[in-house]
Amino acid sequence: MTGKYFQREVLPVTALVIMECANVGLNTLFKAATLQGMSFHVFIVYSYGLAALLLLPSLFFSYRSRTLPPMNFSILYKVVLLGLIGCCSNIMGYTGISYSSPTLASAISNLTPAFTFLLAILFRMESVSFKRTSSVAKMFGTIVSIGGAFIVTLYNGPLVIAMSPPSISLRSQSPNHDWIIGAAFLAVEYFMVPLWYIVQTQIMREYPSEFTVVCYYSFGVSFWTGLVTLFTEGSDLSAWKIKPNIALVSIVCSGLFGSCINNTIHTWALRIKGPLFVAMFKPLSIAIAVAMGVIFLRDSLYIGSLIGATVITIGFYTVMWGKAKEVALVEDDNKASNEDASEAGLDSPSGSQKAPLLESYKNDEHV
Repeated sequence: MTGKYFQREVLPVTALVIMECANVGLNTLFKAATLQGMSFHVFIVYSYGLAALLLLPSLFFSYRSRTLPPMNFSILYKVVLLGLIGCCSNIMGYTGISYSSPTLASAISNLTPAFTFLLAILFRMESVSFKRTSSVAKMFGTIVSIGGAFIVTLYNGPLVIAMSPPSISLRSQSPNHDWIIGAAFLAVEYFMVPLWYIVQTQIMREYPSEFTVVCYYSFGVSFWTGLVTLFTEGSDLSAWKIKPNIALVSIVCSGLFGSCINNTIHTWALRIKGPLFVAMFKPLSIAIAVAMGVIFLRDSLYIGSLIGATVITIGFYTVMWGKAKEVALVEDDNKASNEDASEAGLDSPSGSQKAPLLESYKNDEHV
């Protein structure tokens, strides 16, 4: 019992917290690499291609497995769709980071649960009723989270920590307003992340093999992004050359810890705990990103960042509270239904039918 509890409750929490820290570190490393001129399209192709190669042996084991279903068209179709979603999401995300900073990316990532809730309503996976406090809490939390993201993006406020020389901070005060463009790309990315969660969860229900699915997914993202890169970079072959500097370190670390390990752990957590549980850990990234951005990238910290991140976190956990209350109500209803069913079974005439059956059995013995 203890081992099962550790595997289903403690291990997912620990793994997702570690992966959230790793994601922020990888984004910071990616930002440092792009500041030296690395193309983020090429970065996605190489990092996901490396992940696919690392996971390639899993295809052999899944092919020999007797417990997994055959890889049919329905599963392959969803894997291809997952690769397209991942390709678009990564391009939007890394474009946003290149225009802004990893700190802003972590702040906007807190919109993931709000977008998940909205998509769940659209696909009729969530019910809404103004008469239930849980539904009101989820709707209120969604609105608050979106409002907090606008505060982080649009409000600067007094300077809390000033770094010299300044670099890319959470928001830029340059006249071209690159941070607004970055925030728009990041918002699109974290709107697509819930789609990734939903499709990945459906795939796991049909084909519960994390390593195999992530291998196919990584290959798909690398392939689709490679096609995009052929148009964006054109005939510039120098863009594909990676020098043995921070760019190579970023690609290797992202391919191993991000595209490979992180996606596998998230896929595993989606299978055993569901999308909303995975989304719960997004608010952790903002605190980690602020600290790492200030320390490693010499980002400046503004009061608007702190206020906006706090508002987003409050809205997020309001949504989670509403969801938890709904789950508790469902469990209470199921418990009450089971008790009523058991009482009805005791009071039903089925109990009195045992006597005639027994009597019939005795009569048969006498015959």
